[in-house]
Amino acid sequence: MKRIVVKWRPPLWLVVAVTLCVVLSLPIIGIFFVRYMWPVLGYQEAVYLAAIGVLVATFVTGWALWRLLLRPVLAMRDRVSGLRQNATDALDPLAHYGTSDMQALGQSFLDMGRALQNREVVLRSYADHVTHELKSPLTVVRGAAELLAMPDLPKDEHERLLERIEASVERMTALLDAQRTLAQAQEPAARGQVLLSDVAQGGEVIEDGLVPLSEDALRLVLDHLIGNATAHGATDVSVSYDGTLVVQDNGSGISDGNAKRIFEPFFTTRREAGGTGMGLSIVRRTLDAHDAQITLVPSDLGARFEISF
Repeated sequence: MKRIVVKWRPPLWLVVAVTLCVVLSLPIIGIFFVRYMWPVLGYQEAVYLAAIGVLVATFVTGWALWRLLLRPVLAMRDRVSGLRQNATDALDPLAHYGTSDMQALGQSFLDMGRALQNREVVLRSYADHVTHELKSPLTVVRGAAELLAMPDLPKDEHERLLERIEASVERMTALLDAQRTLAQAQEPAARGQVLLSDVAQGGEVIEDGLVPLSEDALRLVLDHLIGNATAHGATDVSVSYDGTLVVQDNGSGISDGNAKRIFEPFFTTRREAGGTGMGLSIVRRTLDAHDAQITLVPSDLGARFEISF
């Protein structure tokens, strides 16, 4: 995630104030120049030199305004057009921001653009994955409903079909609930900080500290990570924070092949057990909303996640 390198830039009010001072002072300077240089150079020559000086000063002022104000505005306008067309560099910081206000506006634009892209990803994942995932349980429900319509269906078969319908409905409900949680995870996040030990229920706190997340966000992240570890056979989950939040478990770990896909929506190795494959996607979206990143780190025992802020 690229961010703007903060540099000193004059505020907009200072640029406007200096420009007004220059505009007001140029005629006065020209009058005094002509008055005092007239006896030396002659009236006509003094007027010509004053006019040239005013033109040069006006050109320099215009160039400075173009560089400080107009050029960043035009560049951001081009970036907005690029964002609409999915240009790869649309969310790269500009090389030059004329004023501190433009610099802050540029960072807001980058944050907004990333939020829009994240929402687009969520919508695309819904179209590409949820509809696909819903086909299987819907097919089961349809087939079971057709069999239930048979008048001579045995009672035990009738009960078995009802159980399959119930399981399929629960599967569809879990998928839709997970998708809703994923969409909520990328909403603008409330900032804050919370003590790790106040939230880390179910995990052993090795090193405590104030985590720069809201209580709700940290609870959601830890609940998913700890719950996921427990579902994969972990009997012990430790958490620590020393500037980086670390969640380590002693479960079965994650294979190299699966490690590349664990953050993909709907990827799960526990489909038969009712897993939706949305937990880690929700965690990553939540952390993205807080400008944090989660990484799966190689570990000799179980799985190890590190979250940097």
